[in-house]
Amino acid sequence: MKKDLTKGHVIKTMLLFACPMILGNMLQQLYNVADTLIVGRALGADALAAVGSAYTLMTFLTSVLIGLCMGSGAAFSFYFGKGDMAKLKESMCISFAWIGAVTVLFNFLALWLLRPILRLLRIPQELFGMMEEYTQIIFFGICFVFLYNYFAYLLRAVGNSVVPLCFLGVSSVLNIILDLLFVITFQRGIAGAAEATVISQAVSGFGIAAYTWFWEPSLRSGLGEVRISREGVREILHFSLSASMQQSVMNFGILMVQGLINSFGAAVMAAFAAGVKIDTFAYMPAQEFGNAFSLFVSQNYGAGENDRVKRGTKGAALVSGGFCICISVIVCLFAERWMRIFVSWSDVEIIRIGAGYLRAEGAFYLGIGILFLFYGYYRGINKPGISLLLTVISLGTRVLLAYALAPAVGVIGIWIAIPIGWVLADVTGAALMRRITERRGSIETISQRSETN
Repeated sequence: MKKDLTKGHVIKTMLLFACPMILGNMLQQLYNVADTLIVGRALGADALAAVGSAYTLMTFLTSVLIGLCMGSGAAFSFYFGKGDMAKLKESMCISFAWIGAVTVLFNFLALWLLRPILRLLRIPQELFGMMEEYTQIIFFGICFVFLYNYFAYLLRAVGNSVVPLCFLGVSSVLNIILDLLFVITFQRGIAGAAEATVISQAVSGFGIAAYTWFWEPSLRSGLGEVRISREGVREILHFSLSASMQQSVMNFGILMVQGLINSFGAAVMAAFAAGVKIDTFAYMPAQEFGNAFSLFVSQNYGAGENDRVKRGTKGAALVSGGFCICISVIVCLFAERWMRIFVSWSDVEIIRIGAGYLRAEGAFYLGIGILFLFYGYYRGINKPGISLLLTVISLGTRVLLAYALAPAVGVIGIWIAIPIGWVLADVTGAALMRRITERRGSIETISQRSETN
Protein backbone atom coordinates (compact mmCIF):
# COMPACT_ATOMS: atom_id res chain seq x y z
CA MET A 1 0.00 0.00 0.00
CA LYS A 2 3.01 2.29 0.38
CA LYS A 3 3.93 4.51 -2.55
CA ASP A 4 7.34 6.04 -3.24
CA LEU A 5 6.55 9.57 -4.43
CA THR A 6 10.09 10.10 -5.72
CA LYS A 7 9.58 7.69 -8.64
CA GLY A 8 7.21 7.28 -11.57
CA HIS A 9 5.24 9.69 -13.78
CA VAL A 10 4.80 12.93 -11.84
CA ILE A 11 1.08 13.69 -12.36
CA LYS A 12 0.02 10.04 -12.30
CA THR A 13 1.95 9.46 -9.05
CA MET A 14 0.36 12.50 -7.39
CA LEU A 15 -3.14 11.58 -8.51
CA LEU A 16 -2.86 7.94 -7.40
CA PHE A 17 -1.60 9.10 -4.01
CA ALA A 18 -4.14 11.94 -3.71
CA CYS A 19 -7.25 9.97 -4.71
CA PRO A 20 -7.59 8.00 -1.42
CA MET A 21 -7.03 11.25 0.52
CA ILE A 22 -9.71 13.00 -1.52
CA LEU A 23 -12.14 10.10 -1.12
CA GLY A 24 -11.41 10.01 2.62
CA ASN A 25 -12.16 13.68 3.06
CA MET A 26 -15.28 13.32 0.91
CA LEU A 27 -16.47 10.62 3.30
CA GLN A 28 -15.68 12.87 6.26
CA GLN A 29 -17.62 15.70 4.68
CA LEU A 30 -20.39 13.25 3.85
CA TYR A 31 -20.99 12.42 7.47
CA ASN A 32 -20.80 16.12 8.36
CA VAL A 33 -23.44 16.64 5.68
CA ALA A 34 -25.44 13.72 7.09
CA ASP A 35 -25.35 15.38 10.52
CA THR A 36 -26.63 18.62 9.03
CA LEU A 37 -29.22 16.92 6.81
CA ILE A 38 -30.69 14.68 9.53
CA VAL A 39 -30.72 17.46 12.14
CA GLY A 40 -32.17 20.01 9.72
CA ARG A 41 -34.90 17.70 8.45
CA ALA A 42 -35.75 15.96 11.74
CA LEU A 43 -35.27 18.74 14.29
CA GLY A 44 -35.86 21.97 12.32
CA ALA A 45 -34.09 25.20 11.36
CA ASP A 46 -33.12 26.20 14.93
CA ALA A 47 -31.32 22.89 15.51
CA LEU A 48 -29.63 23.27 12.12
CA ALA A 49 -28.38 26.74 13.08
CA ALA A 50 -27.07 25.45 16.44
CA VAL A 51 -25.23 22.49 14.88
CA GLY A 52 -23.79 24.74 12.16
CA SER A 53 -22.35 27.21 14.67
CA ALA A 54 -21.05 24.35 16.84
CA TYR A 55 -19.35 22.82 13.79
CA THR A 56 -17.49 26.09 13.15
CA LEU A 57 -16.35 26.22 16.79
CA MET A 58 -15.28 22.57 16.82
CA THR A 59 -13.45 23.00 13.52
CA PHE A 60 -11.43 25.85 15.02
CA LEU A 61 -10.43 23.84 18.10
CA THR A 62 -9.55 20.67 16.21
CA SER A 63 -7.72 22.66 13.52
CA VAL A 64 -4.96 23.33 16.04
CA LEU A 65 -4.44 19.59 16.56
CA ILE A 66 -4.84 18.74 12.88
CA GLY A 67 -2.30 21.45 12.03
CA LEU A 68 0.19 19.96 14.50
CA CYS A 69 -0.32 16.52 12.93
CA MET A 70 -0.08 17.95 9.41
CA GLY A 71 3.19 19.76 10.19
CA SER A 72 4.62 16.66 11.82
CA GLY A 73 3.59 14.70 8.72
CA ALA A 74 5.73 17.02 6.59
CA ALA A 75 8.72 16.22 8.83
CA PHE A 76 7.95 12.48 8.65
CA SER A 77 7.73 12.65 4.85
CA PHE A 78 11.01 14.58 4.58
CA TYR A 79 12.95 11.99 6.62
CA PHE A 80 11.27 9.08 4.86
CA GLY A 81 12.23 10.56 1.47
CA LYS A 82 15.75 11.04 2.78
CA GLY A 83 15.87 7.42 3.98
CA ASP A 84 16.69 8.38 7.59
CA MET A 85 14.52 5.99 9.65
CA ALA A 86 16.24 6.89 12.93
CA LYS A 87 15.24 10.56 12.58
CA LEU A 88 11.77 9.50 11.44
CA LYS A 89 11.22 7.46 14.61
CA GLU A 90 12.63 10.24 16.78
CA SER A 91 10.20 12.70 15.16
CA MET A 92 7.33 10.27 15.73
CA CYS A 93 7.99 9.97 19.46
CA ILE A 94 8.47 13.69 20.00
CA SER A 95 5.36 14.67 18.04
CA PHE A 96 3.11 12.06 19.67
CA ALA A 97 4.04 13.20 23.18
CA TRP A 98 3.82 16.88 22.23
CA ILE A 99 0.48 16.75 20.41
CA GLY A 100 -0.99 14.38 23.00
CA ALA A 101 -0.23 16.88 25.77
CA VAL A 102 -1.80 19.72 23.77
CA THR A 103 -4.90 17.55 23.21
CA VAL A 104 -5.41 16.92 26.94
CA LEU A 105 -5.02 20.64 27.67
CA PHE A 106 -7.46 21.60 24.91
CA ASN A 107 -10.05 19.10 26.11
CA PHE A 108 -9.95 20.53 29.62
CA LEU A 109 -10.05 24.18 28.52
CA ALA A 110 -12.86 23.63 25.99
CA LEU A 111 -15.16 22.10 28.59
CA TRP A 112 -14.22 24.59 31.31
CA LEU A 113 -14.68 27.70 29.16
CA LEU A 114 -17.66 26.50 27.10
CA ARG A 115 -20.22 29.06 28.29
CA PRO A 116 -17.95 32.12 27.95
CA ILE A 117 -16.99 30.95 24.45
CA LEU A 118 -20.65 30.64 23.41
CA ARG A 119 -21.40 34.11 24.76
CA LEU A 120 -18.42 35.51 22.87
CA LEU A 121 -19.88 34.03 19.67
CA ARG A 122 -23.12 35.97 20.27
CA ILE A 123 -25.33 32.89 20.11
CA PRO A 124 -29.03 33.94 20.15
CA GLN A 125 -30.76 33.07 23.42
CA GLU A 126 -33.23 30.69 21.76
CA LEU A 127 -30.32 28.59 20.41
CA PHE A 128 -27.96 28.80 23.41
CA GLY A 129 -29.27 25.72 25.25
CA MET A 130 -29.18 23.47 22.17
CA MET A 131 -25.70 24.54 21.19
CA GLU A 132 -24.39 24.10 24.74
CA GLU A 133 -25.84 20.58 24.93
CA TYR A 134 -24.37 19.63 21.54
CA THR A 135 -20.87 21.03 22.14
CA GLN A 136 -20.53 19.53 25.64
CA ILE A 137 -20.75 16.07 24.09
CA ILE A 138 -18.79 16.85 20.92
CA PHE A 139 -15.78 18.12 22.91
CA PHE A 140 -15.26 14.64 24.36
CA GLY A 141 -14.23 13.53 20.88
CA ILE A 142 -11.20 15.83 20.67
CA CYS A 143 -8.80 13.09 21.82
CA PHE A 144 -10.08 10.74 19.08
CA VAL A 145 -9.57 13.46 16.47
CA PHE A 146 -5.93 13.62 17.57
CA LEU A 147 -5.46 9.84 17.37
CA TYR A 148 -6.91 9.51 13.89
CA ASN A 149 -5.08 12.49 12.39
CA TYR A 150 -1.70 11.66 13.95
CA PHE A 151 -1.62 8.14 12.51
CA ALA A 152 -3.29 9.20 9.24
CA TYR A 153 -0.58 11.80 8.55
CA LEU A 154 2.12 9.32 9.61
CA LEU A 155 0.88 6.66 7.18
CA ARG A 156 0.45 9.19 4.36
CA ALA A 157 3.98 10.49 4.98
CA VAL A 158 5.39 7.05 4.17
CA GLY A 159 3.22 6.76 1.05
CA ASN A 160 0.17 4.91 2.45
CA SER A 161 -2.97 6.94 1.77
CA VAL A 162 -5.31 3.93 1.45
CA VAL A 163 -5.52 2.75 5.08
CA PRO A 164 -6.59 6.18 6.46
CA LEU A 165 -9.33 6.14 3.80
CA CYS A 166 -10.56 2.72 4.96
CA PHE A 167 -10.88 3.73 8.60
CA LEU A 168 -12.53 7.01 7.69
CA GLY A 169 -14.97 5.11 5.47
CA VAL A 170 -15.99 2.82 8.34
CA SER A 171 -16.35 5.82 10.64
CA SER A 172 -18.46 7.76 8.13
CA VAL A 173 -20.92 4.92 7.52
CA LEU A 174 -21.15 4.25 11.25
CA ASN A 175 -21.83 7.93 11.94
CA ILE A 176 -24.74 8.04 9.48
CA ILE A 177 -26.25 4.84 10.91
CA LEU A 178 -25.93 6.12 14.49
CA ASP A 179 -27.33 9.53 13.48
CA LEU A 180 -30.48 7.89 12.15
CA LEU A 181 -30.70 5.58 15.14
CA PHE A 182 -30.10 8.17 17.89
CA VAL A 183 -31.91 11.16 16.39
CA ILE A 184 -34.92 9.52 14.72
CA THR A 185 -35.43 6.09 16.35
CA PHE A 186 -34.37 6.88 19.93
CA GLN A 187 -35.43 10.56 19.59
CA ARG A 188 -32.41 11.82 21.53
CA GLY A 189 -32.52 15.09 19.65
CA ILE A 190 -29.42 17.21 19.13
CA ALA A 191 -27.53 15.23 21.81
CA GLY A 192 -28.00 12.07 19.75
CA ALA A 193 -26.28 13.66 16.74
CA ALA A 194 -23.31 14.62 18.93
CA GLU A 195 -23.10 11.13 20.49
CA ALA A 196 -23.10 9.52 17.04
CA THR A 197 -20.17 11.71 15.97
CA VAL A 198 -18.07 11.00 19.08
CA ILE A 199 -18.56 7.21 18.85
CA SER A 200 -17.59 7.26 15.17
CA GLN A 201 -14.48 9.32 15.91
CA ALA A 202 -13.47 6.84 18.62
CA VAL A 203 -13.74 3.90 16.19
CA SER A 204 -11.55 5.58 13.56
CA GLY A 205 -9.00 6.85 16.11
CA PHE A 206 -8.45 3.58 17.99
CA GLY A 207 -8.73 1.56 14.78
CA ILE A 208 -5.98 3.34 12.84
CA ALA A 209 -3.71 3.40 15.91
CA ALA A 210 -4.08 -0.38 16.31
CA TYR A 211 -3.44 -0.95 12.60
CA THR A 212 -0.22 1.08 12.67
CA TRP A 213 1.07 -0.76 15.74
CA PHE A 214 0.32 -4.30 14.55
CA TRP A 215 0.68 -4.06 10.75
CA GLU A 216 3.44 -1.46 10.32
CA PRO A 217 6.32 -2.85 12.43
CA SER A 218 8.85 -0.56 10.68
CA LEU A 219 7.04 2.41 12.26
CA ARG A 220 6.81 0.83 15.70
CA SER A 221 9.20 2.35 18.18
CA GLY A 222 9.61 2.80 21.90
CA LEU A 223 11.28 5.57 23.86
CA GLY A 224 14.02 3.16 24.93
CA GLU A 225 15.24 2.65 21.37
CA VAL A 226 14.98 6.27 20.22
CA ARG A 227 17.47 9.01 21.01
CA ILE A 228 15.65 12.30 21.65
CA SER A 229 17.76 15.32 20.73
CA ARG A 230 17.22 19.04 21.12
CA GLU A 231 17.54 19.42 17.38
CA GLY A 232 14.76 16.85 16.87
CA VAL A 233 12.47 18.68 19.30
CA ARG A 234 13.26 22.00 17.62
CA GLU A 235 12.49 20.60 14.16
CA ILE A 236 9.15 19.09 15.18
CA LEU A 237 8.12 22.30 16.93
CA HIS A 238 9.11 24.27 13.82
CA PHE A 239 7.13 22.06 11.44
CA SER A 240 4.11 21.45 13.66
CA LEU A 241 3.65 24.91 15.16
CA SER A 242 3.85 26.66 11.80
CA ALA A 243 1.23 24.36 10.26
CA SER A 244 -0.93 24.55 13.39
CA MET A 245 -0.81 28.33 13.45
CA GLN A 246 -1.78 28.36 9.79
CA GLN A 247 -4.77 26.08 10.41
CA SER A 248 -5.86 27.83 13.61
CA VAL A 249 -5.50 31.34 12.16
CA MET A 250 -7.58 30.23 9.19
CA ASN A 251 -10.33 28.77 11.37
CA PHE A 252 -10.14 31.56 13.95
CA GLY A 253 -10.90 33.98 11.14
CA ILE A 254 -13.87 31.82 10.14
CA LEU A 255 -14.98 31.75 13.79
CA MET A 256 -14.87 35.55 13.95
CA VAL A 257 -16.95 35.72 10.78
CA GLN A 258 -19.36 33.22 12.36
CA GLY A 259 -19.81 35.61 15.28
CA LEU A 260 -20.72 38.39 12.84
CA ILE A 261 -23.13 36.08 11.00
CA ASN A 262 -24.81 35.11 14.27
CA SER A 263 -25.71 38.77 14.82
CA PHE A 264 -27.97 38.62 11.72
CA GLY A 265 -30.31 36.05 13.31
CA ALA A 266 -31.34 32.39 12.96
CA ALA A 267 -32.27 32.50 9.25
CA VAL A 268 -28.79 33.70 8.18
CA MET A 269 -27.16 31.25 10.62
CA ALA A 270 -29.12 28.33 9.13
CA ALA A 271 -28.35 29.45 5.55
CA PHE A 272 -24.66 29.78 6.33
CA ALA A 273 -24.59 26.39 8.12
CA ALA A 274 -25.99 24.66 5.03
CA GLY A 275 -24.00 26.80 2.56
CA VAL A 276 -20.67 26.12 4.26
CA LYS A 277 -21.29 22.35 4.12
CA ILE A 278 -21.91 22.56 0.34
CA ASP A 279 -19.03 25.00 -0.13
CA THR A 280 -16.57 22.84 1.80
CA PHE A 281 -17.67 19.68 0.01
CA ALA A 282 -17.26 21.41 -3.37
CA TYR A 283 -13.66 22.60 -2.98
CA MET A 284 -12.53 19.83 -0.62
CA PRO A 285 -10.90 17.73 -3.42
CA ALA A 286 -8.69 20.73 -4.25
CA GLN A 287 -7.78 21.06 -0.55
CA GLU A 288 -6.85 17.39 -0.18
CA PHE A 289 -4.96 17.48 -3.49
CA GLY A 290 -2.96 20.36 -2.01
CA ASN A 291 -2.17 18.23 1.06
CA ALA A 292 -1.08 15.32 -1.15
CA PHE A 293 1.00 17.73 -3.24
CA SER A 294 2.70 18.90 -0.03
CA LEU A 295 3.80 15.35 0.84
CA PHE A 296 4.92 14.82 -2.78
CA VAL A 297 7.07 17.96 -2.61
CA SER A 298 8.40 17.05 0.84
CA GLN A 299 9.51 13.54 -0.13
CA ASN A 300 11.17 14.74 -3.35
CA TYR A 301 12.74 17.75 -1.63
CA GLY A 302 14.19 15.43 1.02
CA ALA A 303 15.51 13.13 -1.73
CA GLY A 304 17.08 16.09 -3.61
CA GLU A 305 14.78 15.66 -6.65
CA ASN A 306 14.38 19.38 -7.36
CA ASP A 307 13.53 18.96 -11.05
CA ARG A 308 10.74 16.57 -10.09
CA VAL A 309 9.39 19.20 -7.67
CA LYS A 310 9.25 21.76 -10.52
CA ARG A 311 7.43 19.39 -12.86
CA GLY A 312 5.08 18.35 -10.09
CA THR A 313 4.21 21.98 -9.32
CA LYS A 314 3.24 22.69 -12.93
CA GLY A 315 1.20 19.50 -13.18
CA ALA A 316 -0.56 20.14 -9.89
CA ALA A 317 -1.57 23.64 -11.01
CA LEU A 318 -3.17 22.26 -14.19
CA VAL A 319 -5.06 19.50 -12.38
CA SER A 320 -6.33 21.67 -9.52
CA GLY A 321 -7.17 24.63 -11.77
CA GLY A 322 -9.21 22.49 -14.17
CA PHE A 323 -11.17 20.91 -11.33
CA CYS A 324 -11.95 24.25 -9.63
CA ILE A 325 -13.28 25.82 -12.84
CA CYS A 326 -15.62 22.86 -13.43
CA ILE A 327 -16.95 22.79 -9.87
CA SER A 328 -17.51 26.57 -9.91
CA VAL A 329 -19.89 26.20 -12.85
CA ILE A 330 -21.81 23.37 -11.16
CA VAL A 331 -22.23 25.18 -7.82
CA CYS A 332 -23.25 28.53 -9.33
CA LEU A 333 -25.81 27.03 -11.74
CA PHE A 334 -27.57 24.85 -9.17
CA ALA A 335 -27.14 26.86 -5.94
CA GLU A 336 -30.84 26.76 -4.93
CA ARG A 337 -31.06 23.03 -5.56
CA TRP A 338 -28.06 22.35 -3.34
CA MET A 339 -29.65 24.39 -0.55
CA ARG A 340 -32.91 22.43 -0.81
CA ILE A 341 -31.03 19.29 0.20
CA PHE A 342 -30.70 20.68 3.72
CA VAL A 343 -33.79 22.82 4.28
CA SER A 344 -37.45 22.52 3.43
CA TRP A 345 -38.67 24.01 0.14
CA SER A 346 -40.96 26.24 2.20
CA ASP A 347 -37.96 27.99 3.85
CA VAL A 348 -37.68 30.42 0.94
CA GLU A 349 -35.67 33.05 2.82
CA ILE A 350 -33.02 30.58 4.01
CA ILE A 351 -32.66 29.16 0.48
CA ARG A 352 -32.32 32.66 -1.01
CA ILE A 353 -29.62 33.70 1.49
CA GLY A 354 -27.71 30.41 1.13
CA ALA A 355 -27.80 30.52 -2.67
CA GLY A 356 -26.37 34.04 -2.58
CA TYR A 357 -23.51 32.81 -0.42
CA LEU A 358 -22.79 29.85 -2.73
CA ARG A 359 -22.69 32.00 -5.87
CA ALA A 360 -20.41 34.59 -4.26
CA GLU A 361 -17.93 31.90 -3.16
CA GLY A 362 -18.41 29.42 -5.99
CA ALA A 363 -17.46 31.88 -8.71
CA PHE A 364 -13.94 32.08 -7.21
CA TYR A 365 -13.03 28.47 -6.35
CA LEU A 366 -9.99 28.77 -8.63
CA GLY A 367 -8.60 31.28 -6.12
CA ILE A 368 -8.77 28.91 -3.18
CA GLY A 369 -7.57 25.96 -5.28
CA ILE A 370 -4.37 27.85 -6.13
CA LEU A 371 -4.01 28.91 -2.49
CA PHE A 372 -4.14 25.28 -1.30
CA LEU A 373 -1.27 24.47 -3.68
CA PHE A 374 0.78 27.36 -2.32
CA TYR A 375 0.17 26.10 1.23
CA GLY A 376 1.35 22.61 0.22
CA TYR A 377 4.36 23.84 -1.74
CA TYR A 378 5.77 26.00 1.04
CA ARG A 379 5.24 23.31 3.70
CA GLY A 380 6.96 20.82 1.38
CA ILE A 381 10.12 22.92 0.88
CA ASN A 382 10.42 23.54 4.63
CA LYS A 383 9.09 27.11 4.55
CA PRO A 384 5.85 26.72 6.54
CA GLY A 385 6.14 30.32 7.73
CA ILE A 386 5.18 31.48 4.23
CA SER A 387 2.05 29.29 4.33
CA LEU A 388 1.18 30.99 7.60
CA LEU A 389 1.77 34.43 6.06
CA LEU A 390 -0.58 33.63 3.16
CA THR A 391 -3.23 32.45 5.63
CA VAL A 392 -2.94 35.67 7.63
CA ILE A 393 -3.34 37.72 4.45
CA SER A 394 -6.34 35.69 3.28
CA LEU A 395 -8.15 35.56 6.63
CA GLY A 396 -7.13 39.04 7.76
CA THR A 397 -8.60 40.50 4.59
CA ARG A 398 -11.74 38.40 5.01
CA VAL A 399 -12.38 39.46 8.61
CA LEU A 400 -11.54 43.15 8.17
CA LEU A 401 -13.63 43.53 5.03
CA ALA A 402 -16.53 41.52 6.47
CA TYR A 403 -16.77 43.73 9.57
CA ALA A 404 -16.31 46.87 7.46
CA LEU A 405 -18.85 46.01 4.75
CA ALA A 406 -21.58 44.14 6.66
CA PRO A 407 -23.02 47.21 8.47
CA ALA A 408 -23.37 49.02 5.13
CA VAL A 409 -24.46 46.31 2.66
CA GLY A 410 -25.55 43.40 4.88
CA VAL A 411 -24.49 39.76 4.59
CA ILE A 412 -23.35 40.16 0.97
CA GLY A 413 -20.43 42.15 2.39
CA ILE A 414 -19.38 39.06 4.36
CA TRP A 415 -19.69 36.82 1.31
CA ILE A 416 -17.58 38.95 -1.08
CA ALA A 417 -14.85 39.53 1.52
CA ILE A 418 -13.88 35.84 1.34
CA PRO A 419 -12.78 35.55 -2.34
CA ILE A 420 -11.03 38.93 -2.14
CA GLY A 421 -8.85 37.45 0.61
CA TRP A 422 -8.08 34.39 -1.55
CA VAL A 423 -6.96 36.52 -4.49
CA LEU A 424 -4.66 38.75 -2.41
CA ALA A 425 -3.01 35.68 -0.84
CA ASP A 426 -2.54 34.08 -4.28
CA VAL A 427 -0.80 37.18 -5.64
CA THR A 428 1.54 37.21 -2.63
CA GLY A 429 2.25 33.46 -2.93
CA ALA A 430 3.11 33.76 -6.64
CA ALA A 431 5.45 36.70 -6.03
CA LEU A 432 7.30 34.85 -3.25
CA MET A 433 7.56 31.66 -5.33
CA ARG A 434 9.10 33.62 -8.20
CA ARG A 435 11.63 35.23 -5.86
CA ILE A 436 12.60 31.86 -4.32
CA THR A 437 12.92 30.24 -7.78
CA GLU A 438 15.12 33.07 -9.08
CA ARG A 439 17.34 32.93 -6.00
CA ARG A 440 17.69 29.15 -6.26
CA GLY A 441 18.52 29.46 -9.96
CA SER A 442 21.25 32.01 -9.18
CA ILE A 443 22.77 29.72 -6.55
CA GLU A 444 22.78 26.75 -8.97
CA THR A 445 24.47 28.88 -11.67
CA ILE A 446 27.22 30.00 -9.26
CA SER A 447 27.71 26.39 -8.14
CA GLN A 448 28.05 25.18 -11.72
CA ARG A 449 30.63 27.91 -12.52
CA SER A 450 32.64 26.96 -9.43
CA GLU A 451 32.68 23.32 -10.50
CA THR A 452 33.78 24.29 -14.04
CA ASN A 453 36.64 26.40 -12.70
